[in-house]
Amino acid sequence: MANGVLSIPLPNLLPNMSAERRTKNGGPELANTLPPEEVLFGRSEAMKDLRKRATKIAATNIPLLLCGPKGSGKEVLACWIHNHSAAAGGQFIKVNCAAIPGTLLESELFGFEKGAFTGAHATKPGRVELAHNGTLFLDGIADLDMASQSKLLQFLQDGCFSRIGDQQERSVDTRLMCATDKNLEDEIAQGKFRADLYYRINVVCLRLPALRDRREDIPMMAEYFLARCQQQFQAQAEPLTMETLHYMQCLDWPGNIRELSNGIARHVVIGPEASILEDSARPAIPPAARVAAKNGIVPLKSLCKEAIRASEKNIILEALRANRWNRRKAAQELKISYRLLIYKIRDAGLVTKQKNSIATEDHVLDAGNGRDVERDAGLKCSDVAGMHTQSFSRLQVANNEFAGKFEPGGALSAEVLEQKAAAAENARAKRLLEAD
Repeated sequence: MANGVLSIPLPNLLPNMSAERRTKNGGPELANTLPPEEVLFGRSEAMKDLRKRATKIAATNIPLLLCGPKGSGKEVLACWIHNHSAAAGGQFIKVNCAAIPGTLLESELFGFEKGAFTGAHATKPGRVELAHNGTLFLDGIADLDMASQSKLLQFLQDGCFSRIGDQQERSVDTRLMCATDKNLEDEIAQGKFRADLYYRINVVCLRLPALRDRREDIPMMAEYFLARCQQQFQAQAEPLTMETLHYMQCLDWPGNIRELSNGIARHVVIGPEASILEDSARPAIPPAARVAAKNGIVPLKSLCKEAIRASEKNIILEALRANRWNRRKAAQELKISYRLLIYKIRDAGLVTKQKNSIATEDHVLDAGNGRDVERDAGLKCSDVAGMHTQSFSRLQVANNEFAGKFEPGGALSAEVLEQKAAAAENARAKRLLEAD
């Protein structure tokens, strides 16, 4: 690590980029799809457990159901399981159930004979036949209509099918994997999915977490996507600084891994002035960054600084609340010096010099929402971050001794507050010593 840049050996991240293609006839190019295992599974506890289950399941031939939000990597995990299974020598055939109309799905799955219907000028094998001795991956299975579900269920029951326009029954040996981002039990309750099909495909279920639930894996993923996009677009991009990686870890990523990949691609193609997030998903821009915006584009570095500043503000506020607004104890808990804490308190805007505005130790005025936020020593960081406070009227006095002892002429300056807080702490320590 040098100059705030996280260095990860790029050759180790791209072991398969120049490998030969392994699949045909519409199957994904596994060599170009699968990232290294340390990137695919990362270091989060949720993915460690998922990897253990996936490793056990890969050696079997049982049907598998992959659940998780859109863009969470279900197809990539299915490819990894295929590569580590006994069917690795066969093809990995993907069927996007949502993209194929129900009237055409049967011909896509099972194929057709020449002259079976108008436009059938030649015999065409279906995806099921192509997946013989391999893997059939049905993506978005919840989007199948009821008629297609019935035909798929019949095939799964006996493993036999017939091409459209042909009476001959055929059988294949293929492993079935299905994926969905919907709750199939809810779909069954609403009458949109067959319960018998659900129990047929749900022998083992693997649930992939959202990217916001595995934030510790984001830096490694970002570096991998950066290396891959640089090779794909034949462009050299600026490295991702620690500041940028920290900013990305603070985001919610509603589009998950796919959104992260797209953001890195923009960074490589457009340059450092590109925003990692699309406008629809970008958090509210602080005033300082909003002034610097030109043509609707906010520099990524400005957003990073403001995001880190906002995070520090929330953490400091939580520490102050937990320690009953005792700044010295808060500094000890945060493992920083007392003077640095005072500087960061002022820099974060927790102390202002508005007239006739004195915040008591019992509550802080939330200027952004116009409400009082009750002091809670046990308040969680997520609750504090959810306040979206932009400014505060004044930092509370550190000790109860000074509540109500302010001069009536107006608000006290930050220096006076600091002096009074220090004096109160010294007096309290003296009383404790005398009591002992």
